[in-house]
Amino acid sequence: MWQGPEEGNDAFGDPHAWQRQVSEFGEQYQSLMQEAFNRLWPSDAGASVYADMQESLRIGAEAMVFNAPAVYTVQMRLAQDQLRVWQNALREIMGENVPSVIEPSPEDRRFRDDAWHSHPFYRYILQQYLLFVRAVDELLANLGGLTPETRHQLEFYARQYVNALAPSNFVSTNPEVVRKTLETRGQNLVEGLKRLREDLANSAEGLNVAMSDRSAFRLGENLAITPGEVVFENDLMQLIQYNPSTEEVFKTPLLIVPPWINKYYVLDLRPDNSLVKWLVAQGHTVFMISWRNPGPEQRYLTWADYMQSGPVAAMAAIEQACGEKSVNLLSYCIGGTLAATTVAYLTSSLRGRKVRSVTYMATLQDFSDPGEIGVFLSEPVLAGIERQLARDGYLDGRAMAFSFNLLRENDLFWSFYISNYLKGEAPAAFDLLYWNSDGTNLPAGTHGWYLRHMYRENRLVQPGGIELDGVKIDLRKISTPSYFVSARDDHIAKWRGSYLGARLPKGPVTFVLGGAGHIAGIVNPPAKRKYGYWTHDEIPDDPDAWLESATFHEGSWWPHWQAWMTDNRYADPDKTVAARHPGEGELKPIEPAPGRYVRQTIPEVLGVKPAEDDSSSS
Repeated sequence: MWQGPEEGNDAFGDPHAWQRQVSEFGEQYQSLMQEAFNRLWPSDAGASVYADMQESLRIGAEAMVFNAPAVYTVQMRLAQDQLRVWQNALREIMGENVPSVIEPSPEDRRFRDDAWHSHPFYRYILQQYLLFVRAVDELLANLGGLTPETRHQLEFYARQYVNALAPSNFVSTNPEVVRKTLETRGQNLVEGLKRLREDLANSAEGLNVAMSDRSAFRLGENLAITPGEVVFENDLMQLIQYNPSTEEVFKTPLLIVPPWINKYYVLDLRPDNSLVKWLVAQGHTVFMISWRNPGPEQRYLTWADYMQSGPVAAMAAIEQACGEKSVNLLSYCIGGTLAATTVAYLTSSLRGRKVRSVTYMATLQDFSDPGEIGVFLSEPVLAGIERQLARDGYLDGRAMAFSFNLLRENDLFWSFYISNYLKGEAPAAFDLLYWNSDGTNLPAGTHGWYLRHMYRENRLVQPGGIELDGVKIDLRKISTPSYFVSARDDHIAKWRGSYLGARLPKGPVTFVLGGAGHIAGIVNPPAKRKYGYWTHDEIPDDPDAWLESATFHEGSWWPHWQAWMTDNRYADPDKTVAARHPGEGELKPIEPAPGRYVRQTIPEVLGVKPAEDDSSSS
């Protein structure tokens, strides 16, 4: 006969100690629920998402009525398999070895603990859960009469629902949590509530679960430590010039245009994975834009402001610093979208030669397939976001981070929910996840325009579809040589969508596909020898046709990019100059890198004191 999950454990030998823990847990829980209620009341944007979800579910329910035979088939299979699981559980209680009716995917890390597969209690609830998930998937797959947008939304919301109900997310049905609770006499739950309170205090809407030890990192000390100087600044950005590490450098400087949805230092985390450090070591004079973290005062900033005060102003400053009238551009994510509009703007205003080459890393220019982000951009949801932007003047970056984390909810939300709050464990020190939690706000004038004109209406690919400072933008006029690199598993800038952007310029284009996702596929230093990449000399209309005949290479795409730069003389090995140091030109150092702007946190910008982090004392 098998024992229940708690039987045979003497952790409750002191009932008074256990009672004290239960009492403390109960008091903290009630206090926390009141705090959570006050903090999680939905804003206009959040309410529009909830309303959109309800409408999607309503449409799904109607579709089930009109697809009754398919629904009946799924229900019958579910009932039969549930009965088999119940019968097998009874046989197992009697001592028989019975195979599982259904098993989790080998890649599903939620159910790797041996108890899920060896203990009858956990095997039973796991199989019942997996059958439920399969039934939901089959039901959605067989529903007819849905538009692609509605089906996409329904599948996303259904996935959030079934993953939230996973038995691993609850104290009494997660074997690891049960063991920990017994071993610590419930102290893990008390510690978990403390961490939950801290995370709620550091959240804007939703719950931003701490993913890394916030006390473990300091910018300029163990992150963003490539030496350099801020040599120029305006109200929107600081421009960093990095110290050279070679005696000679390429004549043409390199300007990096990072995204402003997150901070630039994802490209300069540690010395062993810093793209900035590697570029400096290859002989480039590297300049980096460090964007301001905006607040309500910057509500009227437009896309044109980001262009003029960002890359256009940076190019003028670089000319003062180096005496060079042209640059090579290296851009990332939304920074790449800005770089594309900037090059198109300069081309149409007869200044295209200011950019010798442009590189787009994980960048969308054609937004016809926005991926799962599109769930948050239906017309009702976008209208709610626009109302909130008009009221507040900005979108809180923490709300944006919560939304992005839900695109990979099991990896970026529930796994940390379990470890932080149910197990009561302190998050580990992980540089990339620290950066992921170090967000930025988005100004109303830029963000609402970007979501509607690019994501929703896909105007950037239309000749003259958008106009910036009186110039109609046409990406098809760009003759500047372009290098596109995307990541195969990118869920933010899907590689096939990025490939469509590579079809637009009239100038020479190279497209490269890296392995991994939006971050790891780009920040992939050669020394790691990971992921690999694909290349192809041609760019056919169909991205899948490109991939089918592409050549795979081991390791990082970084050396391939460097060879593209030097072989084509965009960074000319025959035209080098003595290494340039910050301050040697007309621009004098303002402060050491990484500068003030990148240190601005959302609470500081908004004048809100962040919650104290006591993880170091836990």
